[in-house]
Amino acid sequence: MKVLAIFAIALVAGINAGTYTDRFLEQYNKIKSAGNGYFSKEGVPYHSVETLIVEAPDQGHETTSEAVSYYVWLEALYGAIEGDFSGFNNAWDILEKYTIPSLQSSNSEYDPSKPATYQAELDDPSQYPSQIDSSVPVGQDPLYDELKNAYGNSDFYSMHWLLDVDNVYGFGNVQGQCEAGPSASGPSLYNNYQRGPQESVWRTIPQPSCDQFTYGGTNGFLDLFTKDNEYAHQYKYTAAPDADARAVQAAYWANVWASEKGSQGSISSTLTKASKLGDYLRYSLFDKYFKKIGDCYPASGCAGGSGKESAHYLINWYFAWGGSYNAQYGWSWRIGDGASHFGYQNPLAAYALANDASLKPKGATAVDDWTKSLERQIELYEYLQTAAGPFSGGVTNSWKGHYDTPDSDLLNDTFHGMFYDWEPVYHDPPSNRWYGMQPWSADRLAQYYYASGDSKAQSILKKWVDWVDGVIQFNGDDFEIPGNLGWTGDPPNVQVTIDTYSRDLGMCAI
Repeated sequence: MKVLAIFAIALVAGINAGTYTDRFLEQYNKIKSAGNGYFSKEGVPYHSVETLIVEAPDQGHETTSEAVSYYVWLEALYGAIEGDFSGFNNAWDILEKYTIPSLQSSNSEYDPSKPATYQAELDDPSQYPSQIDSSVPVGQDPLYDELKNAYGNSDFYSMHWLLDVDNVYGFGNVQGQCEAGPSASGPSLYNNYQRGPQESVWRTIPQPSCDQFTYGGTNGFLDLFTKDNEYAHQYKYTAAPDADARAVQAAYWANVWASEKGSQGSISSTLTKASKLGDYLRYSLFDKYFKKIGDCYPASGCAGGSGKESAHYLINWYFAWGGSYNAQYGWSWRIGDGASHFGYQNPLAAYALANDASLKPKGATAVDDWTKSLERQIELYEYLQTAAGPFSGGVTNSWKGHYDTPDSDLLNDTFHGMFYDWEPVYHDPPSNRWYGMQPWSADRLAQYYYASGDSKAQSILKKWVDWVDGVIQFNGDDFEIPGNLGWTGDPPNVQVTIDTYSRDLGMCAI
């Protein structure tokens, strides 16, 4: 689905742009052709047609919220060309039906003054399970009451990031059910990553999103990750905020294009849903345990925040929520994430949620939060941009995932008190080694610039484009682009090297 991005800026700039339009429609028809295997019988896009892959999912007939968000974008582009936005509405219906969990039965038991009990992230999977520690202070969740008042319930309207579309693992966590088993029909929500920065895909442990100890050991899968005095049947979900933001981004363009064609009314209900998704996306703007932002170490000494003191206003790597599956044990939890990668930022989504009348969320402080987030995201691009032009990783409020004391050199030039991290969140491989993060994020910044005319975005992009223009190599009909990047130094003196070159068409498409 990332291949669609090759058309994005061209189609934004001129949706009837001849050759680009023809090529898009050619690919669209291939993707939508039932015989080509891109979708399940339910209409859910597979992560890949092939089942054997090496990616974040470990089987191609799983899917991610990322793929679903690109499906929404695909249909928005089709509507822009053909004037038919029914596919856009249908794609959002698929998003809502299969990726937004319906089993959230204990969410009303949530206490926003105690959002979650602290548990340190550890350096290596072999060190797990990690001990629950109630002595470490956590902050207050400022969003819960606001969202409950806006929408009348305690449920998240956010995509769970990973689905076993064909129920290959057999957990059977289809919507509304907990461990219905291999015979369950339909996409099954499940999890994998949960053991720190060295847990690459083949080291993960696939696990059910709702665990009532039917599979695994005595405590299901829970004691592989968490050390506690006792374990309870529970559900747990994780959102990939970049995917939710991309869905909002697609809705923004759908609104622009439908309005140009006099068809805005045909997508108004879907835009309302996109606005709601953007409201809950604000959980990505907060520290993992709602601790205060800035100089947050050690864990025991960093105070919990109140109000918006725990907001870094950046789109972080994930947020998560869960609760008791058994009604007689009422409890629920929510967490954000202190780490933010430049590659996940989406200034266009923030701009849309702060300014587009059709997308402004209902939450009382949502527009203000997204206005601040837009400003903070642009500031992050400036902070991380090297003298050469590319962007260098990200920042974190929780060094090493457990509010450790950072290296002394990182204390010299912080970002609102958060520490520079050249490889945020995962290290195998390093999260900013892949060149694809560069155009992936710069594309969103470029779309924001196109929509807003922001001169700061223009300056950042010019510097980045000048670098890209100088490192792409052409030899007759052949080409090479950067593959892996190397990083040394700290802001503002980070240096980049191109360690390998590539002919990866996926990265070219981005």
